[in-house]
Amino acid sequence: MCDYDNAIFRLATAQEAEPEDYTGEDGLLYCGSCRQPKEAYFPEGKTFFGRDRHPKECDCQRKRRETLEARHREYKHREEVERLNRKGFTDPAMREWTFENDNGKCPQMAKARAYVEQWEQIKDGNHGMILWGEVGTGKSYFAGCIANALMEKEVSVCMTNFALILNDLAASYKDRNEYIARLCSFPLLILDDFGMERGTEYGLEQVYNVIDSRYRSQKPLIVTTNLTLEELQNPEDTAHARIYDRLIEMCTPVCITGENFRKAKAQAKMECLKMLLNRKESL
Repeated sequence: MCDYDNAIFRLATAQEAEPEDYTGEDGLLYCGSCRQPKEAYFPEGKTFFGRDRHPKECDCQRKRRETLEARHREYKHREEVERLNRKGFTDPAMREWTFENDNGKCPQMAKARAYVEQWEQIKDGNHGMILWGEVGTGKSYFAGCIANALMEKEVSVCMTNFALILNDLAASYKDRNEYIARLCSFPLLILDDFGMERGTEYGLEQVYNVIDSRYRSQKPLIVTTNLTLEELQNPEDTAHARIYDRLIEMCTPVCITGENFRKAKAQAKMECLKMLLNRKESL
């Protein structure tokens, strides 16, 4: 719109004057609160149905409008993040795997933050990660933090595991290609607990199909696994070799060395129970 058209629009949507508003020496209406004009004259020679002036935002009106617009943007943002959560997480608990909820016991968590911060370059360079390390060190949580942070940026992420994928593929024989294509459409795919799925000939073939399709999609992949780097680099047979070779070609290994939080949690629960039982005996 040109300035004149904008002025006509403001005139058509003008609101009633407030009781505290007043007319200035220039003949224009002024806001009684911020003392700024709520009207402006049309450019010389321009009129609209005999009027020589049109409404103008004062500071009060502008602030109210900006506040409402900010609330609307935040509402739409939260709505989109919620949609991405429902679409991308196979377990609702994953929504709580965030940087804000991190206990600070994973030394590598800074790498997760950097992955999110450098996402545009990560995406363009197709940089993936294999998160390996001992059981309970927070590999899945590390990946979940990345997923949640990217969803906050309105980036679509899928975090799942091969046990679920294989079940879905078995249930939809005719739509396998479409299913795998959908997995590969996500800007980031996270495969949790890799290596825990059943090692049948059918299962390994489907695992390879998913990994290979993701490779050809040229989009980043993050894999969490309890396999050691030595096991990944020295597979037991040809079927595993072609899967692991693809993974290592796509993803940089990152060793997660946090303390076993599951053992720590179990120990804390045991101590709590002992305290409760001892308290009962002392009553």
